[in-house]
Amino acid sequence: MELIVARDGAECVWCRRPLDDDGLVPATTEHLVPRIKGGPSWIENELAACRRCNGERGHRTPGDWLDECERRGWDPNRDVIVRALRSLQDAIAERGGQRRARPYIASQLRRLAAG
Repeated sequence: MELIVARDGAECVWCRRPLDDDGLVPATTEHLVPRIKGGPSWIENELAACRRCNGERGHRTPGDWLDECERRGWDPNRDVIVRALRSLQDAIAERGGQRRARPYIASQLRRLAAG
């Protein structure tokens, strides 16, 4: 968790609430590409999110959940999300495998670049 917070910042990428250690806004790691959609358990596929956002997102795509966060009046960190998708795409290109995740990531990058 410490590596992810150091990389992305100590706030939820979806709602931007500050993550803390005292339990008010508990930090979780969330798979950007859900495991059910072929996302690997690699650090490049993990983001810091509050427990509320992690639980409510479920298996929605990053683009769908980002739209929902904005609809709720939150200010999701689009730059961190896009950077994480690109980093995961690069890691997959380097390590290989993850056939199911590749088209998912490409479609999300196209969608978020257009938004």
